[in-house]
Amino acid sequence: MRRSIQTGFELLRRAKPDKERRRTTRTPLPGGPLFTMERLTGAIAKAREGLLSIQNPKGYWVFDLEADTTISSEYILLQRFLGREIGPELRKRLARYLCGRQLEDGGWPLYTGGKADMSATVKTYLALKLLGDRQDEHHMHRARQLILSLGGAAKVNVFTRITLALFGQVPWHTAPAMPIEIMLLPRWFFFNLYKVSYWSRTVIVPLLILYARRSVCRLGPEEGVAELFVDPPEKLRHLDHFVPKNICKNVFITLDRLLKLIDPLMPHGPRRKALKRAEQWTIDRMQGEGGNGAIFPAMANAVMALQVLGYPDDHPDVARARKAIEDLVLTREGEAFCQPCLSPIWDTCLSLSTLLEAGLPAEHKIVTNAVEWLFKKQILVPGDWSYHAPDLESGGWGFQFENTFYPDVDDTPMVLMALLRAGILNKGKYREQIARAVNWVIGMQNSDGGWGSFDINNNYFYLNDIPFADHGALLDPSTSDLTGRCIELLSMLGYGRDFAPIARGLKFLQKEQEVFGGWFGRWGVNYIYGTWSVLMGLKRVGEDMSQPYIRRAGEWLKSCQNPDGGWGETCYSYNDPSLAGKGASTASQTSWALLGLMAAGEIHSSSVQRGVRYLLSIQDSQGGSDEKAFTGTGFPTVFYLRYHGYGHYFPLWALGVYRRLRTGKGSVQDKISLESPVDLSLPALK
Repeated sequence: MRRSIQTGFELLRRAKPDKERRRTTRTPLPGGPLFTMERLTGAIAKAREGLLSIQNPKGYWVFDLEADTTISSEYILLQRFLGREIGPELRKRLARYLCGRQLEDGGWPLYTGGKADMSATVKTYLALKLLGDRQDEHHMHRARQLILSLGGAAKVNVFTRITLALFGQVPWHTAPAMPIEIMLLPRWFFFNLYKVSYWSRTVIVPLLILYARRSVCRLGPEEGVAELFVDPPEKLRHLDHFVPKNICKNVFITLDRLLKLIDPLMPHGPRRKALKRAEQWTIDRMQGEGGNGAIFPAMANAVMALQVLGYPDDHPDVARARKAIEDLVLTREGEAFCQPCLSPIWDTCLSLSTLLEAGLPAEHKIVTNAVEWLFKKQILVPGDWSYHAPDLESGGWGFQFENTFYPDVDDTPMVLMALLRAGILNKGKYREQIARAVNWVIGMQNSDGGWGSFDINNNYFYLNDIPFADHGALLDPSTSDLTGRCIELLSMLGYGRDFAPIARGLKFLQKEQEVFGGWFGRWGVNYIYGTWSVLMGLKRVGEDMSQPYIRRAGEWLKSCQNPDGGWGETCYSYNDPSLAGKGASTASQTSWALLGLMAAGEIHSSSVQRGVRYLLSIQDSQGGSDEKAFTGTGFPTVFYLRYHGYGHYFPLWALGVYRRLRTGKGSVQDKISLESPVDLSLPALK
């Protein structure tokens, strides 16, 4: 699909703050019973120094990134599949981590404070058996009883079922059909690799190789999990069942069963060609240091696939991929766990914006080091996204240290906004790189006016009905949080509401607003996150924040405030929207709510005052907050993330902006168009 986009920056317009804003921002900071200015200033100073002290000498920040126990369990399973021994000390620490997160009922949750999840529990149970735990031990007995009470291990999700097949615990025919010939499907076909998301694509391709070879890692009788099944696993057959009145899903289930019947009859020539194409596709995306997709499930599948194809352990691609996986393993306080990926770009741009809003001068060495490091990480070569936009020049940023094929429309605007706060518009040497990045963001807009994360128009929703997609996250459609962020970025560069991409984005956001006033958050939990992102964009682009739809969003945020002054939202709000904005207070969600309310003009409200006091009350001796909650989202309803940095930079960001607004200085972001009127012309795309 060709995309012709004519872009160009006019002289950045000098904003004209209205009289009301001038009047309100000059109101002095209250002392009173809530907090004093001295306390606020001291907390900001402590948090700022804490964040400054942990910058890597190379210029970046990276915090631990934690998922539920399935990722660490899959690491243990991967080592067994590869025939690699885990050292005794690491085995002990991994076991301690897994057992330490078991619930009283015997299961394992998807996030801190969650209920037992069948698939996470089965996978963790299997991993513990491979570490040597016996089924008659108390913690294993409790887990087994829970699994059986919920219907047995046959009830797990598709990815766990595939894991069980890989280790010989269920027959391969119980997994959904995924023929290797998928690699040969044309662009026009109802399903092909480029109609699914980046994360699905990088997991699927090496998995197709494992499917084609019906790979099995045999376990000893004492290591298997036959005791977790109600019916003998070898007798299981059709585990994907027809759904009444769901015609699309039932058609796909019928097709799945048909594909399994004809699989032995498939001609060998096309199968060999497809296998070779899958092998080359996987190898091509393993060339960097980050591994295939730079996410653990895809990296693990790639390494297993290459072993099945006969690649030796010392092959450069295999060795490099194994090292990338080992780099994900962390030891903390006697425990060890495997991260799902690394987050240095995300952590760095957010830390940089935070420090600048908290008063760090743009000329500070910490800032210049971070800016230089970020520009070194800009991706200037085509990736998978270019399949649908071959004429769009690259220029985005990824999430990890290296993920060349997959820059994203979440990190890229956040990086650009951090760089703008750092004053790069006054530095001519970066002009071309900024132009390429902004062009790329504009070019990635979807036809519905919104933005997704990694691809254009990745919205083939019927594919979520295929048996393989029981997690419901096969696609990457437009989302409100990303759309608000892109509008915020473009407005910082001088574009107004009449700029076509912004106008389309605003229409998308008005259409996507929930009845209660908030917006869905795809990458953070959940409606608080989405509402924060949207309100920041609306305020920055110059929307009248007194409009009813915006006031409704602000009123909803205020209505969600907890008695302790903070905000929180349970991950279960993805399952049940009536839980939107409900949950125990957390540092990150309180910060998002405060930033959203301040964007909506609620600087002086009692809600904001109490929220600020809450953040001050939970600050630890290092200036941050040890947030245990999972407030990041991988896949809604099935996979969540605990960003260990969220309790460090988001509270400081909110406190810094609050102090600036209450003392009449205005946020650093607000002042960019006032202080940096630069004519930045972008080349037209042909």
